[in-house]
Amino acid sequence: MAILNAVKTSALKLKMFSELVMFSHTLFSLPFAIISMVWAAGGWPSGHMMLWGLIALIGARNGANAFNRLVDRTFDGKNPRTAHRHLPQRLLAEKEVIFFIIVNYALFIVASGMLNLLCLVLSPVAIVLISSYSYTKRFTFLSHLYLGFVIASAPIGAWFAVTGNIAFTPFVIGTVVMLWIAGFDIIYGTQDIDFDRRNGLWSIPSFFGLENALRISKGLHFIMIMLLLFLYLWRDLGWMYLVGIGIATMLLMTEHRIIKPHNRRLMKVASYNLNQVISMVILLCTLIDYFYVS
Repeated sequence: MAILNAVKTSALKLKMFSELVMFSHTLFSLPFAIISMVWAAGGWPSGHMMLWGLIALIGARNGANAFNRLVDRTFDGKNPRTAHRHLPQRLLAEKEVIFFIIVNYALFIVASGMLNLLCLVLSPVAIVLISSYSYTKRFTFLSHLYLGFVIASAPIGAWFAVTGNIAFTPFVIGTVVMLWIAGFDIIYGTQDIDFDRRNGLWSIPSFFGLENALRISKGLHFIMIMLLLFLYLWRDLGWMYLVGIGIATMLLMTEHRIIKPHNRRLMKVASYNLNQVISMVILLCTLIDYFYVS
């Protein structure tokens, strides 16, 4: 009976930590990291590369998301939209979250070392960059772009992991990710305009207002699509890649049509669900194009 209770407790803790770091949101960065690795390797990377690359990605994003939740716990507790989260509700202790952060960042460093020297040397820099996002909303409305920049480190790092060298293509992929993430994070941020203004937090919606924020979001997504088309020309890709970009464009247009800041269900669909589909569509069409069409 004691063993069964221990298993249940461990399973519950695992579930709560998964929710804490929004593990399902790995679908935002992972598909572009895979594309970057495949293009860098000229095919499927080795099993060693894929394994340690995935471990590095998971360690980095888990550590960063947990750190963000820890740093923002006071604001989360004040905001009715986020007051139910694990730290404000004391479902997880701060010490547990700190330990979780340390373990995941250590895992990231070890995995980076297993990839190559460049990744190992850059891993502490990466940790500083991905952790510092948590503070940007306190002094700049560019926090959305900084979040995108942080997540863009996944495809850039994936390229470094495979080649050990710096190149132009991964930075274009990274810029695509940065603009895409920033665009839908702005949409998500429209829910907190009043809260951000009352509490001295910076965001594009609270600084520029709702309508202008949505225009900026559309502009960022437009540039994202243009860069994806640039990659089509730069990499001499095939028609299946274009199909993926076409579907992604239609999904982004749908996203901007259904936005209703005070409808949480639709906001979740626009900010998260549709974008998870977008990343998977781009990944699948790119891989089919690379291996079977081009």
